[in-house]
Amino acid sequence: MKITLPYIEGRLVKRYKRFLADIVLNDGREITAHTANTGAMKGCSDPGSRVWVYDTQKPERKYRYSWDLVEDTESNLVGIHTGRANYLVKEALENHLVKALDGYQNIKLEAKYFDTGTRFDLLLSSHPTLQDCFLEVKNVTAKRSANVAMFPDAVSKRGQKHLLMLEDAVSRGFRAAMFYCVQRDDVSVFSSAREVDPDYCDALESALKNGVEVFAYSAKISPDEVTLVKPLEIELI
Repeated sequence: MKITLPYIEGRLVKRYKRFLADIVLNDGREITAHTANTGAMKGCSDPGSRVWVYDTQKPERKYRYSWDLVEDTESNLVGIHTGRANYLVKEALENHLVKALDGYQNIKLEAKYFDTGTRFDLLLSSHPTLQDCFLEVKNVTAKRSANVAMFPDAVSKRGQKHLLMLEDAVSRGFRAAMFYCVQRDDVSVFSSAREVDPDYCDALESALKNGVEVFAYSAKISPDEVTLVKPLEIELI
């Protein structure tokens, strides 16, 4: 995915109220940027970190700038914008990167799931031999160790609900999958984070046992482009 709006570099002062971050840009300006990430952002929100924001070019917005990238303490770039994950996965599917999900002719974003009040991030349909597939995407930024990415980084009741609904989709005769979009390229393993949210990890294990598929891919990140590149080994604890 090409970055169309140019990044502006700065240093993080602090992140607060979940969606806000005070940043000093390299030209000396101090701004408050919107932070499109509801997680704890463990290891990705240390004061003083190098960060990259972009100008939405929408002066009517209360917070015109949006925080997108951060350099962690090990000098790795991490994509913290959760809204980008769905499009990265869609692009990967269109480019035939995920072989197990290849062959679907239609990919729909924000698919309504019957009358349940739930929407899944993607619906894959019109495969010549396989059932339609509901796909839920989670953006992953946190690391447990040098090469292990983990999710969630905060208690996620909403994430548990998504897993239950994916199980429901399997029971109705559909394919269903959880896709962990790891917006960093310094890891080779994806792990569930039992130390953060044991209930979520139990729900994930239950979903796997009941037919929900799980994928995890890491991304190559630069200030010019973000692209999913490789599958990760999956370890559930």
